Amino acid sequence: MISAALAAETGHEAAHGAHPTGFADPAFWVAVAFVIVVGFVFLKARRKVLGILDARAAEIKARIDDARRLREDAQAMLADYQRRQRDALKEAEDIVRHAQEEAKRLRAKAEADLDASIKRREQQAMERIAQAEAQALAQVRNTAADVAIAAAGRVMGEALGDKERNSLIQDTIKDLPGRLN
Repeated sequence: MISAALAAETGHEAAHGAHPTGFADPAFWVAVAFVIVVGFVFLKARRKVLGILDARAAEIKARIDDARRLREDAQAMLADYQRRQRDALKEAEDIVRHAQEEAKRLRAKAEADLDASIKRREQQAMERIAQAEAQALAQVRNTAADVAIAAAGRVMGEALGDKERNSLIQDTIKDLPGRLN
């Protein structure tokens, strides 16, 4: 019965060419169903899409925070290495300056030691020269005395007689203890 009524109604519409309007139109219900399905899918998918986007945003934020932290660590390490380099350069300059000062001190000490050694050797040479002069002078005196004694002996031997010579020898022997004291 319903099928006959539907068939009659369909035949009537086909004969008159009328399209159903309003709630009776199947296109309306398809559009409503489409909107409901799309809305339902949008609501369900929206949560997942927003969750995925939030997760992606959190991951990006975490990466940015990690990158910022790594950058700060790198800057801190760079500053530390630059400080260490400055300290090392300063220490190297201090070592070089100390070495130069030590070299100057050692050179001055070596010059002073050399001057002292030269003066000491010069003094020793002067003392040796003085000793040699004293020895030469003593030797000349001894030689002169020997020559004078020999000459005096010859002169006395030729000029004095035996008696005078014996008397002179006796007088000299008597005076000898007084001269030795």
